[in-house]
Amino acid sequence: MKRKTADMGLLLAFALILSYVESLIPFYFGVPGVKLGLANLAVVLVLYRYGWKEALLLNIMRVFLSGFLFGNLFMVMYSLTGALSSFFFMYLLKRVKGFSIIGVSMAGGVFHNVGQILVAYFVTKTAGVAFYLPVLLVAGLVTGLLIGVLAKEVLKHIGKESVDK
Repeated sequence: MKRKTADMGLLLAFALILSYVESLIPFYFGVPGVKLGLANLAVVLVLYRYGWKEALLLNIMRVFLSGFLFGNLFMVMYSLTGALSSFFFMYLLKRVKGFSIIGVSMAGGVFHNVGQILVAYFVTKTAGVAFYLPVLLVAGLVTGLLIGVLAKEVLKHIGKESVDK
């Protein structure tokens, strides 16, 4: 139990560091909201190593802490909606046979962006935000692929401690 608590603390710190590093990287493709999603690496690792409850808790804590440390209330609102929709679909697909960690992570990247577009629609009351969706979906696939590959490699080295709970 002590080991798990320590690991979770380290993974939360890791996610916050990745969020900070990502905030420093000038990454702009002409579409608001395109990000690398580096902090999601910690969420995917926890989902596969410890289970959904721990991953959900880490995800929520990461969003609030990074939002208030490196962003603002709007960032928290967008990030939380994206993170929760991403997490929900990653959890569902992880339970389905035939989806690898890479596929699950790619779905997470896509649905993070879908969640953020929904928030943008409700905030702006403008259907025109859907114009950004194709680029965001491709970005989510690419970044999800990269995070999934990284998570798979990391899990090879640290091991998969637990099964679904």
